[in-house]
Amino acid sequence: MQFEIERIVRTALEEDIGLGDVTTEVTVVADTVARAQLVAKEDFTLAGIDVAATVFHTLDPDASFEKLLEDGRKVKRGEVLAWIKGKASILLQGERVALNLLQRMSAIASLTAEYVEQVSGTDAVIVDTRKTVPGLRALDKYSVRMGGGRNHRIGLFDGVLIKENHVAAAGGITAAITRAKQKLPHTLKIEIETRNLDEVQEALDAGADIIMLDNMSFDEMRQGVELIAGRALVEASGGVNLETVRDFAKTGVNIISVGALTHSVKAADISMLFD
Repeated sequence: MQFEIERIVRTALEEDIGLGDVTTEVTVVADTVARAQLVAKEDFTLAGIDVAATVFHTLDPDASFEKLLEDGRKVKRGEVLAWIKGKASILLQGERVALNLLQRMSAIASLTAEYVEQVSGTDAVIVDTRKTVPGLRALDKYSVRMGGGRNHRIGLFDGVLIKENHVAAAGGITAAITRAKQKLPHTLKIEIETRNLDEVQEALDAGADIIMLDNMSFDEMRQGVELIAGRALVEASGGVNLETVRDFAKTGVNIISVGALTHSVKAADISMLFD
């Protein structure tokens, strides 16, 4: 994880600073030392505080970053997240990258926490999807965990999820699952997307380990859960939002995947203020 953080931070800094921070170079005396605080401007769930620290330490290993709160913490408006001390030029160069990453990560954690709260008292768990910002997946997935959610597969390499287009290309649900079973090691489970109860039955008969009920009505989902009867894990997907997620959970599904956790968040309001 740390390697991924450092890669992302280096790429972001190179993109932002380029050949140099011309504003700072022409306005700030080179050896000026400054101290700044990261301040919450609204309530949210914190994620990314160590990523923000990595930004400033990448620019200057001698910069001081004193974090006051840990990831996963519920933050109140006005709370100070961290103090940073070092060359003013370093603080200014790292400000936007640190805030961009910290604000996005905290937004994802906060939204995830809202979804998790909505399904409290049920057996359903909230998971993310691959609908992440390219290049930021490791941070997006980490942030979901900080909000109390769980991760679906990280990428195409670590899980089998047979979707509608795979089924079409393979020649049907049974053909796709049968072929997958012939080629996969026993350590990998097979998940398949289904759109109606007939497809659920076919997926069961073919031996799927996880069956996704995609864009089904709540009544169909309840029937699907009854049909599966514990012989496979059941995932619900499609049309999930904060108003509907509890209704999804009440159908008895095991997993609810929510693309909005990572593709539709509004950045948390955080400022960096010089002391």
